[in-house]
Amino acid sequence: MWNESHPDIQVTVKEPASGDDVVTRTINAAQGAEAPDLMQAEYQALPTLVSNDVLADISEYVSGVGGEFNSGAWQQVTLGTDGVYAMPQDSGPMMLLYREDLFDDLGLTVPTTWEQLADTAREVRDVAADTYLTTFSANDAGLFAGLAQRAGAQWWTAEGEMWRVAVDDEATRRVVDFWGGLVAEGVIDNKPMYTPAWNRALDTGEQIAWVSAVWAPNVLASSAAGTAGTADTAGKRAAAPLPQWEWGTNVTGSWGGSTTAVTNDSEHPEEAAEFDTWLNTAPEALEVLAESGIHPAATAARTGGVFAEPPAFLSNQPDFYEQVTTVAEGMQTAAWGPNVNVAYSAFNDAFSQAARERSDFGAALSEMQRAAVDDMRDHGFQVVE
Repeated sequence: MWNESHPDIQVTVKEPASGDDVVTRTINAAQGAEAPDLMQAEYQALPTLVSNDVLADISEYVSGVGGEFNSGAWQQVTLGTDGVYAMPQDSGPMMLLYREDLFDDLGLTVPTTWEQLADTAREVRDVAADTYLTTFSANDAGLFAGLAQRAGAQWWTAEGEMWRVAVDDEATRRVVDFWGGLVAEGVIDNKPMYTPAWNRALDTGEQIAWVSAVWAPNVLASSAAGTAGTADTAGKRAAAPLPQWEWGTNVTGSWGGSTTAVTNDSEHPEEAAEFDTWLNTAPEALEVLAESGIHPAATAARTGGVFAEPPAFLSNQPDFYEQVTTVAEGMQTAAWGPNVNVAYSAFNDAFSQAARERSDFGAALSEMQRAAVDDMRDHGFQVVE
C-alpha cells in the first residue's frame, strides 16, 4: 500500500524478535551502527532505548501530529520532554470483563468502584463457594503497572541529571493494600493468568470477571471458548469501565500497547518519520492495523470501519468500541524509566511468592523498589528516592 503510493520511499519489513528480546537485539545492533531505520517497541521500553542512544528525536518532522492521539499515549512517546521518540501505534485502556449471564444468575451488580468490587468478591464467595469474582495474577507486571498508573503512580521521573524512583509510592501502596487484602482474605483467587488452570476457570465460570484491557476479547476467544468441555461462552460476556477509587470519575490505566520509532542509525530519518506518521495516522493504514486485531492509538480510528461491530466474543454488546473510546479519554499518563525490565522481573519473583502464600504484598513492593534502585545505581545512574 505505502510502496505503491510512494515510489521514492520504499519500505522493507523484516520479522524481528518481540518484547524485551527485540529491545536487547536492537541495542546490540545500534552499538555496531546496524540498527534498522524503524523498530517496534512497547511504551515502557522507550526510556531504555533512549538512554542507550538508540532512538532518534523526530520532533522536527512530526509537528502537529500529537493531536491525533490522546494525551496519555502522546506523553509516553515524548517522555515528558519537547522531543518525540516514537509514534503511538496501539494502546490498551483497561476495563473490566465479566460473565454477564453469571452476574445475572447470582444477582450481582457490576461494580463501579473498587470498594464495590471488594464487596462483590465477598458476595460471590458467599453465594457460590466454588466461584471467585477474579484473581490477582503475579505473572504479568504490566497489569500491576496499569493498576498503579490508574491510581496516579509515577514510578520513574527524571529530574535534571537525576532519576527519582518511586515504585513504592503512596498510589502503588493503595493498590497493593487493596489487592493484597483481598488475597489474604481469600475472597479472590491467587492463580496466575495464562495457565491451563486459569483458562479452565474462565471457561467453566469458576472465575467470572477479569480486570483486563481492550484487547481481552481476543484472549477470551481462545481461553474461554468451551475448551474445558463446557459450552462456548461467546456472547455471554460484557465489558465495563474499570472500577474507580472515587465514585463518578473516569480514570483508567494502560496495559499493553506499542509504538514504532526511528533509530539513530537511519540514513533517512525524515523519510522514516514520514512513513512512521502515515502508518499510525492515515485512515487506510489504520484500517489494516484494526483488522489485525489491535486497538489503534489514533483517536480517529476508534469508531466506524471494523469497529462498527463489537468483537465476536462480545457480540451482545454493540456499543463496546464506543465504551472503549470513552474509557480511553481517561487514560492516565505513565512514567517509565530505563530499567523497567528489572522492576518487572522483581515483581514476578516477589509478588508470585506473596500471592501464592497469601502473605504481605507490602514487603513484595519494597523488594521491587529495592531491585529497581540498586540496578540503576549499579549502572551509573544518579538516583533519589
